[in-house]
Amino acid sequence: MAAGKWASVGILLVVECFALSLWFVSAAILPGMMAETEITPFRQAALSSGVQLGFVAGALVSAVLGLPDRFDPRRVMGIAAVSAGVINLTLLVSVPGSTAAIAARFMTGAMLAGVYPVGMKIAVGWGEKDRGFLVGTLLGALILGSALPHLFALTGSGDWRLTVLIASIAAIFAGLVGQLASLGPHHARAARFDPSVVVTAWTNRKIRLAYAGYFGHMWELYSMWAWIAVIAALSYARHMPEERAATLASVTAFVSIASGTVTSVIGGRIADRVGKADVALYAMVVSGACAVFTAIAFGGPVWLFFLIVVLWGASISPDSPQFSALVADNAPSHQAGSLMTLQTALGFALTFFTVQATPVLAEWWGWPPVIAIMALGPAFGIYAMARLTATP
Repeated sequence: MAAGKWASVGILLVVECFALSLWFVSAAILPGMMAETEITPFRQAALSSGVQLGFVAGALVSAVLGLPDRFDPRRVMGIAAVSAGVINLTLLVSVPGSTAAIAARFMTGAMLAGVYPVGMKIAVGWGEKDRGFLVGTLLGALILGSALPHLFALTGSGDWRLTVLIASIAAIFAGLVGQLASLGPHHARAARFDPSVVVTAWTNRKIRLAYAGYFGHMWELYSMWAWIAVIAALSYARHMPEERAATLASVTAFVSIASGTVTSVIGGRIADRVGKADVALYAMVVSGACAVFTAIAFGGPVWLFFLIVVLWGASISPDSPQFSALVADNAPSHQAGSLMTLQTALGFALTFFTVQATPVLAEWWGWPPVIAIMALGPAFGIYAMARLTATP
């Protein structure tokens, strides 16, 4: 018996949540790996930024080849999730921080490009009037999945290998259970990547500003997600033993990232009423301010630092789906898919550099200035959204 709309959407949420738990595995297990072997700041960053770079490569290859169009998207998603889980298992036999481990993270990111975007394609096939809600809900699942490795780390009794194993099994399970979903009545073939969209992305003012806002958002988002556990552990260590600080840091990272799950769904509902650009602007005002306050509170009272970081995590996510929706709203219908693909690829390419540079700059300058620099992204995005709302 074929799964109905909400059963299929529920299955997709499980797939996205469990498969995307692979994204920040390296961030969650980094303290454990470094306790066993010395890893340079460059390689520490590469374990996380490699996923971003792999995702960009995978997304472009998938778009150019039209994989979800030529084959059943459920099969594409399933193969990608299972492959990502298997590849992630190679971390168990690789030297921590080695070239082989970094390569595994790159390939994991490439496979995840066949999970999240393809899941979005399946989800929107189940509705037209409620597509904003469907997209926001799926993004919420991605956010929760991004937070899960920090929860897994709490169950590992200090053994980072158990976290790797749990996340890999979750991704493999996700790929298999995803085959139970059905395709909705509005499922259609998406346009393949059209090179001419580069011209549209630059000449269409509203799309150009939506891109700019998205880039500012991505400047901040993945740097925060990738390094907040490390930042929190260092801050807490000034007031408690390192082991206890590391445990509380994992809790902080999970709660702060996962809080964006709820705010993204709520933000999507509000955006349909007050405007997508307005919701994105207000979210970036709050997240940018939180970045500055986090830098100021670094090393300060534990309770204060925790509250600010949780608010930061709650405010850093709701704007994300609005940028894609703004592109879709203002794009020619035959170019919407390609323009969103290009937007995603360029945004994640930017995160490769920001995630990679963050620990290196922190080693030179200390963490507070680097945290404050993250606020430059929202500031740029606020300017872009203000100009977009003023555009007729």
